[in-house]
Amino acid sequence: MTRSTASPAGRASGESRRPAATRPDDPAAGLPAKGRWFVLVITLTAVFMQLLDTTITTVAVPSIQSKLGASSAEIQLVLAGYSLAFACALITGGRLGDIYGRRRLFLIGMTGFTIVSAICGAAPNPTTLVIARLVQGAFSALMFPQVLSILQVVFPRAQRAKALAIYGATIGLATILGPVTGGALIDLNIAHSDWRSIFYINVPIGLVAIALGIARVPESKVTGAPRLDLPGASLVTIGLFMLVFPLVVGRDQGWPVWSFVMMACSLLVLAAFGAYEHRRTVTSGSPLVNTRLFAQRPFTLGLVACIVFFTGIPSFFFVLLLTLQAGFSFSAVAAGAVTLGFALAVAIGSGRSSEVAKRLGVRVLAVGCVLLILGQLGVIGTLTWMGSGLHGGYLIPALFVAGAGAGLFLAPVTNVILAGVETDDAGAASGLLATAQQVGAAVGIACVGVLFFAFLGSNSGAAANSVHNDLRANLAAAGVPAAAQQQIVANFDRCFHDRTHAKDISATPASCQAAQRESGQLPPAVASKVMQATLGTAIPDARKADFSSTLRDTLWWHVGAFFLTLLLVVRLPRVKLPQDEPATMAG
Repeated sequence: MTRSTASPAGRASGESRRPAATRPDDPAAGLPAKGRWFVLVITLTAVFMQLLDTTITTVAVPSIQSKLGASSAEIQLVLAGYSLAFACALITGGRLGDIYGRRRLFLIGMTGFTIVSAICGAAPNPTTLVIARLVQGAFSALMFPQVLSILQVVFPRAQRAKALAIYGATIGLATILGPVTGGALIDLNIAHSDWRSIFYINVPIGLVAIALGIARVPESKVTGAPRLDLPGASLVTIGLFMLVFPLVVGRDQGWPVWSFVMMACSLLVLAAFGAYEHRRTVTSGSPLVNTRLFAQRPFTLGLVACIVFFTGIPSFFFVLLLTLQAGFSFSAVAAGAVTLGFALAVAIGSGRSSEVAKRLGVRVLAVGCVLLILGQLGVIGTLTWMGSGLHGGYLIPALFVAGAGAGLFLAPVTNVILAGVETDDAGAASGLLATAQQVGAAVGIACVGVLFFAFLGSNSGAAANSVHNDLRANLAAAGVPAAAQQQIVANFDRCFHDRTHAKDISATPASCQAAQRESGQLPPAVASKVMQATLGTAIPDARKADFSSTLRDTLWWHVGAFFLTLLLVVRLPRVKLPQDEPATMAG
């Protein structure tokens, strides 16, 4: 017999009974103290690698676009697809671990994740990369929920608090260090691998984790675990896919009728999922989601707050890093370095969140939201002030404030919400909260991507106009006649318009190629100066102005998301937070 401790994700199915006591023949019972901490290192190494992949890809977006010729929609699928697959399979992954063994599912997930990481790195085209990322997210969902369950089994209560604190810190560090790590790997360009190294690095780490996991991680299951809810898992997966996919690809396709039909149908499918799960809950049919949880106001408010909040964080880094790299020509490592202030503040905020939560209770989440709003407004103000003259260092103060707010929210959010939930429902609730965070990330990247690329096109006219005077002055200095100047400026406007409206913003449109050929017909000395005035000066300056105003406009989405989160969390009932175990950072 094995220890029947239910995991949060596993109990998200609706199982409400308390875990059975540890059996004498529990394989974890004989582990020495050093063995337990060795298990912690093995499992958290896997968690760190897995969660790093949720944000590490954001800094590689321009490189992937230029090397693979990926469209904006394909890039969004690379980012959102991972989170979407992760979210759809997370609860099912926890249930599979309860039934077939946490160690077994951890190793299956780790093996699949490692293999697919190699496929991602070797992807010859955007389609292969998108599909591989979806599969990678699914394997992550098999692996991730097992870790917390394994730690609950391996560590006695006296040591569990310390282990969970390290677990939470690992999740936080993995999430915020993604852009910095990705930037460093791309800049190192190991064996000329460029962006591919961010996936290849998973292979040796994964192989070591698999070998050590086979040798040192004990097995555990839930005795009498409920059966899988495959119809429920299928409905929620189909519904979420039908919602996110048209949001991502609709713009590139010109918003065809099918995209709106699919989004409308997604709501019907998700409603059918809710009705089906409610029926299984009432009839004790082992639901994927225990709908009785939604009768508890703290959980419902907290769940919605988590979804809304997580539409903001990953999508913010997506548009920020894209702006710095594609708009302002930052290197990957320089763009990642700009986020270090945010990362440092998250670490500080997380470390202080426990003390703040003891004094303020659930209001600690409201403080975090307020700081995030102020930080976002600070970024908007900096962009308005600096415009196309932006330097990364000017963003650090605002990002530091936002990071402190993120730390005060991320670290305690799960415990704050669970404090208002019935004890027997805590496992089910925590599994759903983790799923909600991944759903929010996927939907946020899809929606913000639509806004960002739409603004990029609509702001292009004003950005082009902003450089006309300098362009004409440079052309005049090059000896270009007035009539020819007018034609060159018109060609420049068409070229810049087509660049900003292209599916791949790194590609060179036909209008730009035609403008270059036309300029090449001028005398060589004049042609060289014209090319410098347009390609060397005007287009980079216009691009900076366009990306700067586009990021500024897009960030109002994030201000709105964090403000709505604030309105939700202030309505959470004030309850006494548990003090026996520290708050752990959300996954």
